[in-house]
Amino acid sequence: MDSTSAPPRRRSRKKFDKQVDAVMWASRALIGIAAASVAEVEDRVSIPQLRILTLVATRGPLSLAVIADELDVDPSSASRSVDRLMKAGLLDRRDAPEDRRRLAVTVTADGADLVQTVTDHRREAIAAVLKKLSATQRDELTVAFDAFAVAAGEPTTDDSLTLVWPLHP
Repeated sequence: MDSTSAPPRRRSRKKFDKQVDAVMWASRALIGIAAASVAEVEDRVSIPQLRILTLVATRGPLSLAVIADELDVDPSSASRSVDRLMKAGLLDRRDAPEDRRRLAVTVTADGADLVQTVTDHRREAIAAVLKKLSATQRDELTVAFDAFAVAAGEPTTDDSLTLVWPLHP
C-alpha cells in the first residue's frame, strides 16, 4: 500500500504531525530570538527576576501574592526576588492604590528601561527575519500566528507583546 492509498485517518495524522513539526521548527527560531534578547541584560537580572520585572512593567502595581500566583512560584521566592530587584533600583514598593494598608510592587524608570531594551531587541530580530519573507508570506504568517496565539490562550492587550512566556498555559 503506498502513501496515497493509506486510510484517510492515517494521512490526516501524518499531515498533522508535519504541522506540529513545522511549528516546533519555527519555535526554535523564536526561542533563539527571545534568548538573545534576554542575554543583553543577563548581567543585571536573572531570568526569574526578568519574569517578575516584565510582569510588573506590563500589568502595573501588583501585590507579592499576585506576582507569586501569576508566575506560579512560592511567595517567599517571589519576595526574595522582588527584594533583589528593589536593591538594584528596578522595582519599588508603595501603598496599594485600592488599600493603603497593603503594599504594591511597582516598576521604576530603570526597570521599565530594562524591559524595553529586551523588547526592542526582540522586535528588531523578528523584523529582520520578517524582511526576508514576501509581503504575502508576512500576511499569511500574521493570520496564522494570530490564530495560534488565540488558540493558546495568550492575552490580547498590547502590553502582552513584551512578555517572553505565557502567564498561565
